[in-house]
Amino acid sequence: MQIINNNFRERASMVYMMTNNEVMNHIIAFYRDMNGMLTFVCAYPTQGKGTGSKEVSTATANDGIDPLASQGALTLSRDRRFLLAVNAGSNSISSFTIDDSGALVLMDVKPSRGAQPNSVDVFGNIVYVSNVGNAANNFASNITGFRIDENGRLTHIPESNYSLSTINAQPAQVLFTPDGSKFLVSELTSNHLSVFHVNQKGELTAQVVNESYGQGPLGAFFLSSGILLVTEAISNALSSYVLSKDGILQVLSGSVPSGYKTACWVVTTRDERFVYITNTLSGIISTYRIEPNGTLSVVRHITSTPLGTAPGLPMDVRVSRDGRHFYTLNGNQGTVSVFNIQDDGSLVRLQVASWTNYPYYGSQGLAVL
Repeated sequence: MQIINNNFRERASMVYMMTNNEVMNHIIAFYRDMNGMLTFVCAYPTQGKGTGSKEVSTATANDGIDPLASQGALTLSRDRRFLLAVNAGSNSISSFTIDDSGALVLMDVKPSRGAQPNSVDVFGNIVYVSNVGNAANNFASNITGFRIDENGRLTHIPESNYSLSTINAQPAQVLFTPDGSKFLVSELTSNHLSVFHVNQKGELTAQVVNESYGQGPLGAFFLSSGILLVTEAISNALSSYVLSKDGILQVLSGSVPSGYKTACWVVTTRDERFVYITNTLSGIISTYRIEPNGTLSVVRHITSTPLGTAPGLPMDVRVSRDGRHFYTLNGNQGTVSVFNIQDDGSLVRLQVASWTNYPYYGSQGLAVL
């Protein structure tokens, strides 16, 4: 395994993206300097396979962009010790530990207990992954749970395979609530938002199936208050909800349109005053204002890559821990666009970072350390 340059060891600030390569999936590591700028470091094999540019389902366009149709294909644990990745081509998930330099050490690869895993989340020592399914099993979508130990090794939780609202629901994201008491699954093709209760053993109980306000719910993000934001890839919009103790979602702002195509990924500023979504097929990042009561309004837009250059189609999004920088993966290039976040939530583009000298299709997943 390639060793990270010792010059990078004092500041373990990194950005990771996933290739989703069909021969061998890799995690691409960039060093992130104090100004947010990225420098490619190395690639770490997951010892699993991705799907390349092949889509996991016929429900989405076979254009090589967003092949996993998901947010959360690459996920950091909340304590920032572990990185989890899905291998949709070999039906497995990989776990890495992160050392002080930001280097990754592969600790485990386990079957995902389903077909074509596409999203993963972790809370404490509990991990859940969604499986899209495939044509051979009539796209039997499910989720399944694991425990992750202190060393990053995974153990399947017995009887933790759960069906979704329909056999072909096509999960797009799995996500724990901020307190870990509930677990959300956005279902792209059924237009449902399934909520499970999480017991002390890490088992899921009492599934509540909520109707999505708009069509094609994909990316989801919980504010610290518990308010839920959900993008709608077909409605080209963003909705906000409040989640009750019973798992029922009540709409706060329903399908606020971005004005562009395929609203897919979502993240907020650190102070949770502004929300960023990617309109992938339009190449546009939209900024919404979010009021304390959860209502939404669109305030501005920016292209992911500079005008006059090859258009980047933005997908996965993350904000740095200090709240100063916004990152998005351009799925038609395999590049990462870097922005500085201004006090009014506006974005100033700093860089489009690459790890290859040619456009790379199929990449998915983004994490910022």
